[in-house]
Amino acid sequence: MADEIGLFLYGIVPSDVEPTPDATGVGDPPGEVDVVRHGDLAVLVSEVGLEEPIGRPADLTAYQTLLDGTAEVAPVLPVRFGTVVTGPDAVVDLLKAHHDRFAAALDEFEDRTQYTVHGRFDEQQLISELLAENADAAALAEQVRGRPEIESREQRIRLGEMIAQAVELRREAENRALIDAVGELAVLHAPRQPSDELDAVNVAFLVGVDDEKEFVQVLEDFAEQRRDLIRTRLLGPLAPYDFVSAHQLVE
Repeated sequence: MADEIGLFLYGIVPSDVEPTPDATGVGDPPGEVDVVRHGDLAVLVSEVGLEEPIGRPADLTAYQTLLDGTAEVAPVLPVRFGTVVTGPDAVVDLLKAHHDRFAAALDEFEDRTQYTVHGRFDEQQLISELLAENADAAALAEQVRGRPEIESREQRIRLGEMIAQAVELRREAENRALIDAVGELAVLHAPRQPSDELDAVNVAFLVGVDDEKEFVQVLEDFAEQRRDLIRTRLLGPLAPYDFVSAHQLVE
């Protein structure tokens, strides 16, 4: 008996968007990307077996690659990763039911794209700065230096707590400084939760295409000023994952 086939949904786009011939979707082997249209809206889709497990790293990469590439040429509303429907009729029903909200959101994100700034502290540099600035922490570090862990357990715990608090306070300060540095070059910003205990900055920005060049320059200056303490990455242009999704508009 042949596997039942469904449609994996990637994102909602204007109806004139066409996938490139080399666009590939999720699955093994990767599915061919197509569009289902209704009026002035469309959804990027690919066929998947309804019993096929979806969620491999390669699937998430394919999902993001397609959406990020689309966002470079057209507005796109990401659909939650892993959303599968039974066929084209279900896609059309979705577009009919929420047409006005989808259309308004696409208009809002026209000529805007997401950039994400992620930075991580250099642990040794951060601790060196803390010990230089905090006499109590420096004293604790001296007490535990060269002593067995079991004998200095209490001091080590206190020092660890002080370091964790310093990281949190410095992270808050660096995120504020980043948002202030970008200023009006970003239409919106969305602080993100740390992905690691040493995260220094993690903020998504929605940027108009006319401001992209200046935005990137500001970020390069920000990173250069902190290069000894923070290793900073700029990710983008991306689909506006942190600012809108189709699911937010229908819930």
